[in-house]
Order: sequence, then structure tokens, then C-alpha cells
Amino acid sequence: MKKTTKRLVLAVLLFLLLLLTGYFILAFYYREGFSVNTWINGVYCTGKTVEEVNSELLLRTEAPNIVIVDREGTEYTISLAEADYQADYSNVLEHYRQEQNPFLWVDNVLFHSRRELSPTVTVDVDALRRAYDSLEFVRAEQQKNKDYSLARDTSGEYVFTDGLAGRIDLEKAFLALENTVENGQETLNLSDSGCYYDITPNENQKTLRNLWKEIERYQRCDIVYCFGQERHPVTAVDCASFLVTENGLPVTDQTGNFVLDEEAVTAYVEQLAEKYDGYGRTRQFHSTRGDVITIEGGTYGSKLDQKKETAYLMEHLLDAGVHTGTQQSHVPTYEREAFCYGRDDIGDTYIEVDMTQQKMYYYEKGELRLETDVVTGNMRRRMGTPEGVNFVYNKQKDRVLRGPGYASPVKFWVPVKGSIGIHDASWRKEFGGDIYQTAGSHGCINTPKDKMEELYDMVQIGTPVVMFY
Repeated sequence: MKKTTKRLVLAVLLFLLLLLTGYFILAFYYREGFSVNTWINGVYCTGKTVEEVNSELLLRTEAPNIVIVDREGTEYTISLAEADYQADYSNVLEHYRQEQNPFLWVDNVLFHSRRELSPTVTVDVDALRRAYDSLEFVRAEQQKNKDYSLARDTSGEYVFTDGLAGRIDLEKAFLALENTVENGQETLNLSDSGCYYDITPNENQKTLRNLWKEIERYQRCDIVYCFGQERHPVTAVDCASFLVTENGLPVTDQTGNFVLDEEAVTAYVEQLAEKYDGYGRTRQFHSTRGDVITIEGGTYGSKLDQKKETAYLMEHLLDAGVHTGTQQSHVPTYEREAFCYGRDDIGDTYIEVDMTQQKMYYYEKGELRLETDVVTGNMRRRMGTPEGVNFVYNKQKDRVLRGPGYASPVKFWVPVKGSIGIHDASWRKEFGGDIYQTAGSHGCINTPKDKMEELYDMVQIGTPVVMFY
């Protein structure tokens, strides 16, 4: 019994001795490497030396990007690969290894040791500077006007440049970038890092800013000219061109209002008339027969009342009510009215007289409503119907047309230019063809009675009449 107990005790002691020996062997093993179940940045490090772990971590490490954020939230990116980025984990790994007690390695058997470590970083400062200098905000800051300026740009509009607002201390920003790199961070906020100047404008600068506020309001003109379906806004460039200036800046009167250059306003209205007036214009017309006809002359077309429109602008341009940001449509005053307005003032409702083919057409809202043969002025007797774009200026029934040596009663009379008009011709049995060459009218457009009655009932006074060969 005693021998059995003694053997058991010896066996236990021997087991404990072996266990303790193994424990200390592992403890001494982990003195030069990392303890059991140690993970660093996702790398299993048990028993590995600092140099071995450093090599593995560097294989997984890429040069990061640094994102620089300005006050407006715009982001600018620098790749540290451009700055000869070098990383080294040796110092932080050695520090962590020394924190581990090799004689307490058993703790890691029960609880895994996981760490995220940042490397010591070095970059080529000159290369980093070159990458920094290439950033858009750096170039913009270097080129920025360092003062207030108020002048007309290449388009002619007044533009204010505040060279004081949002100024960045570029040297301070670069130092902050270096600190960001050294600290292993990947974002630099310029505002949070105090990289903006805080500059108070002087009295002259304040005066210039106040003047700009008035110019900005004035240039925001709401007047929009309406020429039929076309719209022509009075732009900021237009408004700027109307101002009397001195040394490049607008002149104000005793009440503080801007002084307008009436000659400039008059010239602007002349340009509007040149662009949109229809009266006397040469037109390109797409005929029913398929070709494009160039037509000059005629009585049709609008004509802007330039004097009244100049007066309108001189009166309203300085009115605060037209600088609110809400468009205000303005229908101009005309010396001559028209059926339609704008550059396409013939529109889609008109009479077309093709004197070569001796045809007349009436279109209403783009739809062909009437087509008929006609007889126009006698070419042999030099009474040919004149070309031009005219208009229906009257309508009469049961009229006697009189001229040298003739008096012709007609049922329907639609005059379009002086004594020339469209009417029925009961004395004719045939229309169209080449009758007009030798037996044409005195200049009017002779039309079959039934067709003339249809036209008379449909057409309105003012309708354009396009007449061509």
C-alpha cells in the first residue's frame, strides 16, 4: 500500500516536472518571438520574430491616398506612391512584443491576442511637395487675386472677385499634410486644421463690395421681350453695357442711382429691330411646290417703335421691380403691326400665290384649307403681279373695280397691296396654265367664284399673302 502511494506521488511529481519544464521551454521560445495565438493586422504571428512579421506586413501594405477636404467639402487626393512612400513596422512590433510576458503565454491559449498596428512612415518631402503643388486648390490659390476686384469680364458682364475670402495658408496646409502622413491618417480637413486666413477688409474694400451688391442686383434684370413665340431676355451683359462708367466702374447720380447711357440703350433697341422687324425684310419661304424662295419687299411685317422702346428701357432699367428674380414679359410697341411676330412672322396661317404655276393656296394653322388655279397680271402688257410678302388689309363684297378703261363688278374683294387684290372673275371661264402670259389681269389675282367665296369666309384681315414667281 505504501509502495503504491509512493509510486503515485512520484508519478504526479514527474508529470508536474515535465509540465513545468515544457511550460518554461515555451516561455523561453516566445522570448524571441510573439506569443501563441497572436494576430497582428490579420497576420498570424505565433513564434515569429519582429523581422519576419515586419516582412509579411509590408507585403500587405500599399501606399495610401491622403484626402484633403476644403471648406466647401471639395476633396483633393494625393497618392503617397508619388512621394516615395516607405513603411516600417519594426518599432511598433518590437514595442508590442516587449509588452507580451513570455511566461504568461498560457493566457493567449484561452484568449487570442489581436492588434491593429500602424507603421512608421517616411516619404520624400520634395516629392510630396511636388504632388501637393499640383493639386487644383493649390494652383488656384497661387494664382488668386489677393485683393478685391470689380471689372467687366470678357463677355462684358461685371464680375466681382473677393481675393480675401477663403484664402488658404498654403505653407500651413503643407505642414498639416506632413503631420497627417506621419500620424498615419488618411484625411486632412483644411478648416479643422486652421489652414484658412482670417482677413478683415479695409474701408475701400468694403465700399467696393457694397458697389458690387448694387451692380449684381441691377444686372439681374427680369425684362424679357416677347416677339411672338420667341423670347429675348435683357441679359446681365446688356445691362452692363448700358451704364455710364468712369475708370471702368459705373457712375452714380446724387441719389445714388446708376447713370444710364441713352446712346447705348438706343443702339440696343436698334439691334432688336434689326433682328426681329419683319417689314422690309428679305425672307426665305418654303413653297408648296417644294423649293425655297427668296422674297424681297412687300407691305407685310412688324416694325418696332424704337423711340418708345428706348424710353421704356430708360425708365424701367433702374426700377427695383424688374430686378427681383422673377421674369417679366414685355410686349414691345410697334409702328407697324403684323399677323405674327418674330423672325418667322409668316407663321402657319397665310395665303400663297405661286405666279409661275398660277396656283393659290390657303393654309390655316399649317393645314391646307384651299387650293385653286388663278390668273395673275398680264405679262405681255407689263402688268405682272408684283412679288412680295403683303397682307390682307380689307375685305369687301359686291365691289366694282375701276381702272383706265374698265369697270369690273366682283362679289368678293380682298385687297393685299394698294389696288392689287384677290377677287372672283365671273368673266373668265378658265384659270391656270399660261393664260396670264397674254390674257392676264390688270395685276390682281383672278380666282374662280366658288373658291373665292370659300377664301373670303375663312381668311382674316391681317393674314400674310406670299406672292412669288
